[in-house]
Amino acid sequence: MESKPGAGRRVVAIVVAVLIVVALFAYYESTVSPTIASSRVQNLESEVTTLQQENNALQFQLDSASNSSQGASNASAIYSAASGSVVTIQGYELISQQTFFGPVNSIESIQGSGFVVSYGGSDYVVTNYHVVDGVTNITATFSDGNSYPASVKGYDSNRDLAVISVKAPASEFRPLVLLSSPLAVAVGEPVYAIGSPFGLQGSMTVGIVSQVGRTITESTASEVSIPDVIQFSAAINPGNSGGPLLDSDGDVIGITTAAVSNSEGLGFAIPASTIARELPDLVTTGTYPLHPYLGIEASADMTYQLAQAIGTNVTYGVLVESVVAGSPAANAGLLGGTRTASVEGQAYQLGGDIIVSVNGTKVVDADALTSYLEEHALAGETIQLGIVRSGAVMTISVKLGSLPSS
Repeated sequence: MESKPGAGRRVVAIVVAVLIVVALFAYYESTVSPTIASSRVQNLESEVTTLQQENNALQFQLDSASNSSQGASNASAIYSAASGSVVTIQGYELISQQTFFGPVNSIESIQGSGFVVSYGGSDYVVTNYHVVDGVTNITATFSDGNSYPASVKGYDSNRDLAVISVKAPASEFRPLVLLSSPLAVAVGEPVYAIGSPFGLQGSMTVGIVSQVGRTITESTASEVSIPDVIQFSAAINPGNSGGPLLDSDGDVIGITTAAVSNSEGLGFAIPASTIARELPDLVTTGTYPLHPYLGIEASADMTYQLAQAIGTNVTYGVLVESVVAGSPAANAGLLGGTRTASVEGQAYQLGGDIIVSVNGTKVVDADALTSYLEEHALAGETIQLGIVRSGAVMTISVKLGSLPSS
């Protein structure tokens, strides 16, 4: 959007008018009686204020037009630099349905997105696991329209990630940069998503980071819960899955997913830090075994109402309702609830521990706990959980296990 020349001229004219009014103000002060001068001074001051407000409004319009123009230019530059790294992934999946006459098999076409990354001197394509799960005859189509056969190199169903190897000439691969620090993603910053929604290859949408550290549940057969996810406002549709989410520098901050239950109007992305952490294992061994596992079976975010029902002044943290038998949490002595109670129409298991910190970091809710473990802990490591038990504050050590495959 270009700023209008007329708006700039109006700003200059208003500034000149303000100066004239100020001169008249000085003249009246020196030539008229005090009473008349006082009245006219008030009128002149009012006029000056009005003119200043109009000037500020016009300046704001000019600044907004300039920022909009710069934003559009930046988006265009990002697309030009990154679109050649985004591929469309296609394949076929065998679907079996039970009918009155018995099972009936059909072939369904599958499509998603992916993008090129480099590791160990070789180039690969990263996508969502749900895009390639159970899919045969996988192909990757680059932005120039050339398609090549591909195969799954490694995957992590717990984080909906897959790495595929594509039999294409080196000239087709244009790796993107993974922004591996989760601290580099801030709420409110602009983001750009590129993918193939509904088969429309090379489509770009723009939005902002709405929140970080979310936990989402994907609408796959296993209903996988994924922690430490980026929420954003750019439009995402089927076919976008696996495409990159970019920042203003054109670096990858996440991989988008459109397979989230009840997520209309919302976009979600597994952060680039997760991809960077897992990529070496997915390429070399085909799996990632280091996701930490605590073993809390059921929990609830603390609220004022829950605190009142429990009889505590702790209104933040995670209420442990039950733990998995034989899990790291159970082995460490973390306690679940002992009685059922209804709070605000919802049934809870009360009497269990309240987790309020992990390794000295305050835990506000379950999202904060799982995001911390995802970013800072590995299977086999020992963490320190700060808990409130029967009104007493204490610390327990928990040796984390490895998250079972979904």
